[in-house]
Amino acid sequence: MTVFAPTLVGYDKRWLRADVVAGLSAGAVVIPQAMAYATIADMPVQVGLYTCMVPVVVYAMLGGSRTVSVTTTSTIATLTASTLIGAGIAAGSDDAQSALMTLTLLVGVILLLARLLKLGAIIENISEATLSGIKAGVGLTVAASQLPKLLGVPPDPDATGFFRVLWSALRQIGDANTATVLLAAGSIAALYAMAKFVPRVPGPLIVAVAGILLVVLANIDSRGVALIAEVPRGIPIPGLPPLSDIGALLPGALAIAIMAFLETVSVGRGVRRETEPPIDSDRELLANGAASVAGAFFHTLPPAGGFSQTAVALRAGARTQLAGLVTAALAVLVALFLAPVLSDLPQATLGAMVVVATLGLLDFGSFARFWRVDRTEFWVALATALIGLVAGLLPAVGVGVLFTLYLVLRELNRPHIVQLQKDAHGQWRPGEEDAPTVPADPLVLRLNAGLYTANVRANMSAIRVRADVVEGGDRTSVPSTLILDCSRLQKVTLTVMRSFLDLHRELTDAGVTVFFAELPRANRETVLRTDLGREYVSSGKIFDTIDDAVGASRP
Repeated sequence: MTVFAPTLVGYDKRWLRADVVAGLSAGAVVIPQAMAYATIADMPVQVGLYTCMVPVVVYAMLGGSRTVSVTTTSTIATLTASTLIGAGIAAGSDDAQSALMTLTLLVGVILLLARLLKLGAIIENISEATLSGIKAGVGLTVAASQLPKLLGVPPDPDATGFFRVLWSALRQIGDANTATVLLAAGSIAALYAMAKFVPRVPGPLIVAVAGILLVVLANIDSRGVALIAEVPRGIPIPGLPPLSDIGALLPGALAIAIMAFLETVSVGRGVRRETEPPIDSDRELLANGAASVAGAFFHTLPPAGGFSQTAVALRAGARTQLAGLVTAALAVLVALFLAPVLSDLPQATLGAMVVVATLGLLDFGSFARFWRVDRTEFWVALATALIGLVAGLLPAVGVGVLFTLYLVLRELNRPHIVQLQKDAHGQWRPGEEDAPTVPADPLVLRLNAGLYTANVRANMSAIRVRADVVEGGDRTSVPSTLILDCSRLQKVTLTVMRSFLDLHRELTDAGVTVFFAELPRANRETVLRTDLGREYVSSGKIFDTIDDAVGASRP
């Protein structure tokens, strides 16, 4: 596996024009959008601009997706704000920007540790229902938080959560600034119209330029339209993240790391062309983690793959991560030469960009699909969304992970035992797992899945039921011999062996002889390292094939 710049290996020079155009097109969308997302995290807009530099370059050098654009997303920005507030760090202060460096570093370290432990596939077990609920909570919460900017009224610093923020803004609707409301409404309408009718046009760039021109040419700021804070010229000066707030920031960093990884992987897989290599979750952990660690020293938000800017690059014909390098170069040029111009950007324009982008996260159709297909997933999605709206997004992520763990454990705990019977050609054929047991002696059962601590008891109970030795069973149908086909066992642990011992003793007491067949060689070697296993082998209860066990069961 190529570690460095895998998407640039074997680069075809005929792709150069498409990558350059795609990088510029994506930059026209992602740069103003990332600046807007920085305001969600209560950070200066230049933090979003910086996020389009170093993290993009690092991901381009390490990431496996050819076209995903890794800067930041509204979900990550919202979780960042929630983490800093939860850690008791005042929004907009110098301490907040220092804490952001620490938070971004923590996110990267967590992702790199997950890569070291090869946890990519495990993290991906976070259910789609959980993600849908979190995104619904993010979309509504962030949209509500932008209302003061859209109305031209001061935000309530004590208002947190969707309902309180919404009520705070609605109470001030009578004090709304007319010019600000008109600019916000026009910007939102223009963004939606361009996305629908001319999707190739970079809507955020057009709206941002229009807002700046209205300030420069029409002096709308003299009518009460608030502007963003002055944007400093130049690229970020490297700094060392302070380590004083690690304990307070760690829970939020864990949630951000999970969401950043999941968003990047889901976008990468969603835009992958059939001719491109599959997305490797462990590589994405490495690329995302390294991008976050590097970005921490350059005052960036935690990076993640975003769908909107990736879609722009894809439509423009991006072939490799060279497009990302072009986007990063464009961000550097903007910081060096256009910073004074950006200072004339109205807050309402940025707020409009955020509202349109975050409302795009709302997918109520997914809730309807969950209701039709799996009611449990519907309730998980709804509960996660409501927790996000009421208690905040960090608790929503935590509860969502717990819901996912519950669903995984519930599935693991489901028994997978099937009865085997010979067909007309003398081959052993499995029945359905839920099919009733056909009386047979010897009774042949297959363990149809690996056994672990989480599911061994449920499977042992299912075997007892199949053998009809449970309390209240029909004792006349108890077989004299039970043969367990162990060919599907991938690993045998002491916990599993002890469970087999308990089962063996119980069935022996009921007059049933237990044989084991087709245990994989590696597992047989493991069994022979224990006194119990050697006893089984010496007593002749482990056989190479089912037919051998059947033959031994007959006098």
